[in-house]
Amino acid sequence: MAVLIHIVASNSKICLHINGGPHVLFCFLLFLLIFLVHQVLDGGAFVSRPCGSAPFLNHFTLKTLVSLQVYLAEWSGQKVALCRLASQDYLEDFLHGMGMLQALQDTAVVQLVGLCAEDHSFVTEYHLHCSLLNLEGVFAQEQHQFHDTWQIRLRLALDYVSILLEKTLSQFLLTSDFRLVVNDLDALPKVDVGGGLLVKFGHQELTGDFVAPEQLWPFCNKSLSDDLMPGYDEKTDIWKVPDVTRFIMGGVRGGDLVHFHLFQVHDECKREEPKLRPSALDVLRVYRSVYSIMVRDALKSRDAL
Repeated sequence: MAVLIHIVASNSKICLHINGGPHVLFCFLLFLLIFLVHQVLDGGAFVSRPCGSAPFLNHFTLKTLVSLQVYLAEWSGQKVALCRLASQDYLEDFLHGMGMLQALQDTAVVQLVGLCAEDHSFVTEYHLHCSLLNLEGVFAQEQHQFHDTWQIRLRLALDYVSILLEKTLSQFLLTSDFRLVVNDLDALPKVDVGGGLLVKFGHQELTGDFVAPEQLWPFCNKSLSDDLMPGYDEKTDIWKVPDVTRFIMGGVRGGDLVHFHLFQVHDECKREEPKLRPSALDVLRVYRSVYSIMVRDALKSRDAL
C-alpha cells in the first residue's frame, strides 16, 4: 500500500510516503487522527490521496511542454494545476524539477499541493492569470484596470529581480493579488565561478531579445558545437533585468519616472563584460530603494493636495 500525504500546518510542511502492512496502516491512521485534532485547533490544511488513483475532475490541458503536460483540474472543490511527465526521455529533468519544487517552497515559488513519484505527477496551486506574458491582457480587462498603476507594475518588476532565476517570462505566474511566483524549476544548475563551474542551457543556439552576449555563439566561421560553446554564469540574468522591467512597466502613466530612477543600474546591467555587471543583490537594493522613494513621494504629493 502506498499513500501520499501533504500537510500544511503552522507554516510547516510534512510529506510522508508509507509502505507496509496492517500494522503500518494502523500507525498511519493513529497519526492521522492526532494530526486532524491538531489541524482543527491550529487552522492548518490537509490533502491526501493514494498514489495512482484519479481523484481529479473535469481536467483539461492548459499547455503542453516538451517534458510536461499541464492540466487545469478540480481537486476537493478547488482548481489546481496537474502536471504529468510527457515523455520518459525527460524523466531526469522532471524528477529534478519536482525535487527543487519541494526543496524551495517559499512565497516566491508556486505552492506545491502534493506529488506522487510513482506515476510521475504533481499538483500545484492554480493561478487564473497564468504566466507573466499575459500581463497586458489582464490589465486590459475592465475589472483589473484599476490595478494598472506604476506602483503595481514596479512591484512586479521588484518581484522579478527578487527571484532572478534562469527563467523566461512564461515561467513566472501572475497571482490574483498581482505578485509573481516562479513555476518551472526543471533547470536550476549550480554555478561556482571561482571553482570554474559554469553552465550552458540546452544544445541549441539561443536567440531572442533577452539573450546576453556571452550566451550567443561566438564563432561565426564554425558550426554550432556544444563542446566549443563557452559556459556562463548568473550574470546572464542581470543582463535581462532592464528588458524585463520595460516589458512589465509597459506604457503605464508614471513609468517614465521609474525608468529615470533606474537608468544608472540598468546601464550597469547592460555592460558587455559579465564581471562588470552588478550582483542580483545590488540590483535588488536599488529597486527597493526606488520603490520606497517613489511611494513616499507619491504620498507626499497626495497629502499636499
